[in-house]
Amino acid sequence: MQKKQLIIFLILIVILAACVPTQNAAPTLSATSSPLPTATATASSTPRPTALWISDSIPDALREVAEESGIPLVRDADNATLHFDLGGVGNTSIWIYALVAPFPTVEDGVSTKELQSLWLENGDRKLWMAESTKAALTAFWGEPSSKQVRVVPSDKLLDTLWEKRDAWAIIPFEEIQPRWKVLTIDGQSPLHNDFVTESYPLKLSFGVDAPSALTLPITNRDPEKLTVMVLTGVTALVRATAYTMERKGITYPAESIGDWLRDADITHISNEIPFMPTCKPPTPGQIGLQFCSDPKYIELLEFVGTDVVELTGNHFQDYGSDATRFTLDLYDEIGLPYYGGGRDLADASKALTLEHNGNKFAFIGCNPVGPEFAWARDDGWPGAAPCNHKFMVAEIEDLRANGYLPIATFQYHEYYSPEIRPWQERDFRRLADAGAVIVSGSQAHFAQAKEFYSDTFIDYGLGNLFFDQMDNPVIGTRREFIDRHVFYDGEYIATELLTAMLVDYSKPIPMTETERADFLSYIFEASGWMEYPPTPTPAPTMTLTPIVMPRPFATLTPLPYYGGQH
Repeated sequence: MQKKQLIIFLILIVILAACVPTQNAAPTLSATSSPLPTATATASSTPRPTALWISDSIPDALREVAEESGIPLVRDADNATLHFDLGGVGNTSIWIYALVAPFPTVEDGVSTKELQSLWLENGDRKLWMAESTKAALTAFWGEPSSKQVRVVPSDKLLDTLWEKRDAWAIIPFEEIQPRWKVLTIDGQSPLHNDFVTESYPLKLSFGVDAPSALTLPITNRDPEKLTVMVLTGVTALVRATAYTMERKGITYPAESIGDWLRDADITHISNEIPFMPTCKPPTPGQIGLQFCSDPKYIELLEFVGTDVVELTGNHFQDYGSDATRFTLDLYDEIGLPYYGGGRDLADASKALTLEHNGNKFAFIGCNPVGPEFAWARDDGWPGAAPCNHKFMVAEIEDLRANGYLPIATFQYHEYYSPEIRPWQERDFRRLADAGAVIVSGSQAHFAQAKEFYSDTFIDYGLGNLFFDQMDNPVIGTRREFIDRHVFYDGEYIATELLTAMLVDYSKPIPMTETERADFLSYIFEASGWMEYPPTPTPAPTMTLTPIVMPRPFATLTPLPYYGGQH
């Protein structure tokens, strides 16, 4: 029995010994074996070739960058090593979008809450966009209302909405063009110099999910490529306007709208009147039409940040050549460039060129009305530039060919109704055909219709800026436009119509919401863009300065000249 137990014990020892693993065992080489490779070539460890997948949410401009990068593209995200989508790491792009409507839209903006409500809920107004924009916004705001949000190719959006009219769209900043009106969101617009990217709701980030050779632009809205310009109507610091300035301060007329002018990168003022040291104190009830301004009034032009002075006015020669030359010397002294008038015909006719943020501008203007003594001559007679249409067309064509964006202005015939006259249309369009991106009527005391003609914005008359017509000689002369034009990366992209109401014979103030809606609707109808739905117009604001004005109140329309030495 003991012997049998011993045998079993020995067998167990042998079995247990065989089960113990050998430590640090090395492979044994033989003539038929090969050394082990440093890396085993298996399907699971072989690096896949670089391949890029592009999300449907990527806007067209960024998609084009990716497609031209040379990185192979794949349709299936599972087969890609790089995924270009919302978010991303490292190299990303901040993309700004804009809420837009057809240009003849009265509403100016909404809140973020209202916009999101429009996205999610049913309502009367539709929201249009490209498929990529819808995909991107869905990731942030959730699935939109199927009845509210409509999709159309980006190149069809503008025409589609001009047909629909009562609809809005969301587009990338780079797709803004002049026939759109950019609506504010929470008071912010990407067209403005004070735009704050961080707090803007239509801001998205796109990038790839791993380091790559794909180089993306930082943003589609570079403030270093943006220029904001304002063009204005009649400035005439005479009569009741000057009288009020004497009583309330030289800068009083600009107290309410000064920021609109100063905030622009280029501010245009059309000053029709010569400065003269011996100019008599202003008389509110002056009947005659011979005008001058005290030289100290130039402080108002400096106060509003004037960058360009237009001198095409009918009254630039009202007090003879000495006063005209004195005025030009005064502008030169303070470094204020001018155009449309000058020391002789050549000086008056030449274009004024400026550059800002890489955008090149050329201002050129003329006066087709006269009177003849107000026109500059080639014999050294100073004054306004007479209109030589052949010369103007050739100059504009040459400027455009040299990379300038021509801004052409007229001191045209004055009308007291908004419609466009056939001869006016002919003359303004002629300069647009030559290549002017903006054609603007500086002469109007009564605001006139607007037009998009090919790629040009034409404003046939802005109305007064600083001039004392308080609904004289007809109701409507108190209503004013200040046109804010926006340029980006060498292109004209947008116009905003700022609206003001003259009070106190001198001071434009921003219109109330009701006044603005009525004014815009009136002008949009005159422009052939919409029917005019009359709204109650508030009672005229009473003047703050007691002034007795003659009726009918004489305008700046030139009459036979009875004073001065010529």
